[in-house]
Amino acid sequence: MTQRAVNFYDAHPGTADLRREVLDGLAADPRAIPAKFFYDERGSELFDRICELPEYYQTRTEMAVLRTALPQLGRLIGAECLLVELGSGASKKVRLLLEELRPSGYLGVDISKEFLLNSTEALARDYPWLEVHAACVDFSAGLAIPHCNPTDHKVAFFPGSSIGNFDPDDAVHLMRDVGLLVDDGGHLLIGVDLKKSVDVLNTAYNDSAGITAAFNRNLLHRIRGELDSDIRPDGFDHYAFYNPQAGRIEMHLISSISQDVRVEDQVFEFLPGEGIHTENSYKYTVAGFGELAARAGFRQQAVWVDEQGLFSVQLLQYHA
Repeated sequence: MTQRAVNFYDAHPGTADLRREVLDGLAADPRAIPAKFFYDERGSELFDRICELPEYYQTRTEMAVLRTALPQLGRLIGAECLLVELGSGASKKVRLLLEELRPSGYLGVDISKEFLLNSTEALARDYPWLEVHAACVDFSAGLAIPHCNPTDHKVAFFPGSSIGNFDPDDAVHLMRDVGLLVDDGGHLLIGVDLKKSVDVLNTAYNDSAGITAAFNRNLLHRIRGELDSDIRPDGFDHYAFYNPQAGRIEMHLISSISQDVRVEDQVFEFLPGEGIHTENSYKYTVAGFGELAARAGFRQQAVWVDEQGLFSVQLLQYHA
């Protein structure tokens, strides 16, 4: 069977957005830059390495839970859906779904163009029966994406507990956008990391190999490489910890020295210990996430959790 070509759509979420949000974030109090800018090609590759670390339980646990859920998912979702993966990454998890669901089409959505093209071209090569689309968009800014026929039964797949990177109100806003995408009766299959031992959480984001630290600092390498900036990645330390009051892991880049950082035509002063908030990763209970999803018009149709209670995979159905 001849390999199909990938149908590619590019909304060009690029340097202009990076410049604006970096300058705004460094001028804010407290300073913060959105986590979505981790994911250039090198950042995506580093995150794939994180997923293979022994301390990082999320990926292997989610894969195991998905395998357990597959037979039931096939019955609940049915055949011939359009499968829309948000944050397609390396597309390892979605292969389990492709083989079980045999969807009529696949649409990968990601902010990293090179990584998205590589992953979707691999899927088109490995699944020649599958119609493959790719959309390079910042889905945190909306989901007006081509290739989504309104008559299709659409299933959005959002693995990796990436929903945890959004503050709860922003998570609701994103899920409302997903609801409009999948339409009444459509589904969202989502990975949700659960609350657990603080030691387990802190270890997962402070691996002994330093890959998470490199992933965090890669944001500074990207600023230096794509913007006019003299920022020094080696002048900042990785700092990650669980904030029990907020129910989230926080990642920061902490200045190790007194330094002035220039980005474009602006200069920002950092004292030792001052930092940039780069990521949140919220953790939920099953019931707590169900309440959050309900605010966006979704109800929990089925939930699967591993035996240790580390991670959940949830099938949500949208009701307009």
